[in-house]
Amino acid sequence: MAGLLDGKALAAKMQAELTEQVKELQAQADRPPGLAVLMVGDNPASAAYVGQKEKACARVGIASFGKHFAEDATQAELEQTIHALNQDDQVDGILVQLPLPDRLNSVALLNQIDPDKDADGLHPINLGRLLRGEEGLRSCTPAGVMRLLEEYQISLKGKQAVVLGRSILVGKPLALMLLEQDATVTIAHSRTPDLAAIARTADILVAAVGRIGLVTPEMVKPGAVVIDVGINRMTDETTGKSRLVGDVQFDALQDIASWITPVPGGVGAMTVTMLLHNTVWSYRQRLGL
Repeated sequence: MAGLLDGKALAAKMQAELTEQVKELQAQADRPPGLAVLMVGDNPASAAYVGQKEKACARVGIASFGKHFAEDATQAELEQTIHALNQDDQVDGILVQLPLPDRLNSVALLNQIDPDKDADGLHPINLGRLLRGEEGLRSCTPAGVMRLLEEYQISLKGKQAVVLGRSILVGKPLALMLLEQDATVTIAHSRTPDLAAIARTADILVAAVGRIGLVTPEMVKPGAVVIDVGINRMTDETTGKSRLVGDVQFDALQDIASWITPVPGGVGAMTVTMLLHNTVWSYRQRLGL
């Protein structure tokens, strides 16, 4: 049976450590770390994610400066808010909750965030720092994957890693992080011929496509580590109830993989925790603590 890479347990451990750090640092700084999350409209999934982030901030001791805009908020209104938060000394991290309404230019908004307050690690300067191997804020989900591999002492040096997915949110930054740890990395995607053959070469296989059941047993080399980044909602045809599933056929891989992440409770649990980590890291950097 494959061992479980338990992101939920690691997230709880890290949040407990961050809580202690914040207590100690706040005594020196006379203020807590601050995170501002900007959300537009009433997307239920976005509202749920923002709620999770605010609750996590409260647990750790990070002040929340949430800004909820109406569906008809303008690009200029959002940019003005970001500029004000860039100048606000109480705010250490800024995040724009995606997706935004189609009429808004999300890339332009992300580029307005001060790179040193870019809690999601998506500003071009932070992506450039990652590319150059320099210190900086890292994209939360791929950073969470790396922290999970580290916690379970899974060595990447000299290993073959295959990343299924090439998004700027996960696939591309994760490939760079794996490369930085001396893995040999292949990025594959929907246009890749014979995807199964490439996936079978992986010692570390990461699925980050957003397609239910994409990774089948035929795609996994025996003993591979399987990281499922996918979070998809599936409705049971019999009961009508929905549940979260990943990109990987989890049950079918139990006797093939050496390690595997569950969904939920795997990588998703780490994403919010890495956001908190980034906010505290920025806080320390800005205050010289």
